[in-house]
Amino acid sequence: MNTSLSLTSETLNSSNTSTCSPEPQHMSLTVILCLVYLLGLLLNGFSLWVFTCRIHKWNSGVLLQFNLALSDAIITPLTPLMAAYFAMDSNWIFGKFACQLKIAVLSVHFNGSILFLTLISIHRYVTVVHFNRSSRMKRKTFVKKLCAGIWCFLIMNGIIYGWLLPVTTEDNHGQCLTIHQTKLTDAYFIINFVLFIFWCILPLSVSVFCYGRLASSVSLINIHSTQGQTIKAKSKRMIAICLVIFGLCFLPLNVVRTIGVVVKKYYTEKCWLMLRLQTAYYVCYILAGINCCLDPLIYFFGSRNFTQAFRRSLRKIGIIQKIEKKSDSETLSQSVNRNIIYTVSQSC
Repeated sequence: MNTSLSLTSETLNSSNTSTCSPEPQHMSLTVILCLVYLLGLLLNGFSLWVFTCRIHKWNSGVLLQFNLALSDAIITPLTPLMAAYFAMDSNWIFGKFACQLKIAVLSVHFNGSILFLTLISIHRYVTVVHFNRSSRMKRKTFVKKLCAGIWCFLIMNGIIYGWLLPVTTEDNHGQCLTIHQTKLTDAYFIINFVLFIFWCILPLSVSVFCYGRLASSVSLINIHSTQGQTIKAKSKRMIAICLVIFGLCFLPLNVVRTIGVVVKKYYTEKCWLMLRLQTAYYVCYILAGINCCLDPLIYFFGSRNFTQAFRRSLRKIGIIQKIEKKSDSETLSQSVNRNIIYTVSQSC
């Protein structure tokens, strides 16, 4: 009798956990995801070209911005895999290694973006608020070594996450980095709170402090001169863009993911809530991808070298277009003259 009761309870528990299968997502998510990351690829590709080909003298600030653009661009090759995953009813068919590579690259992308954004805020704080003090953040050699160490840490961190979160099969669906991986509930719970504290709350607090001090320092700039007005306006725009990136792109993703792992661990019977949180997480994931499109604005407002190189590039493109128009008009006039000469000769 006791054995039958225990079997019945186990059956009910297994049915409760198995009924919450992944729900197909709307195709608009796939389309928007591709558009966002395609625009991010174009903007960051152009930014990397400006950094590498148009800026010849790099300082510590340019180094940090280049690494931020690099961390934004590396996610682009995986976008077709994620789009196909959404389009195939959240069924991962690309194998174990592709899933682990996806997790590792996503970790490097998001954590790298957050970390380099935080370092840029610290760098701006040191160079503006404490402009008369010496600091290692102002030295290019130190920042170069710091960025190399950060990339090594990010790659190792991504490899560990990829190893801890393998592909699982849930209700005949291959699952890769989703809330429906029941076998990985405890791992997701622990990893999420590590990410939430050290890769969201802490960087956000540091950035808010740095940009708050920066805003108070910028407010003291003399606005009676044209240069002072320009510097103050650009600084305010850069502060606003950085805080919007944190508040719009990264904070919702971390909050929704935290709610999701808590519901998955302690409220497994509320399948409808988990499915809604899954859709909300994908929407927040797309919002997080918008940071790839917003980061180039930081380069434009935060780096005078980038702004000057960008304008030189536009001028160069304009000159080339004028030369091409002139050559085309000359070619057209020459062909018209040939036709006239040929017609006259034939009439004679």
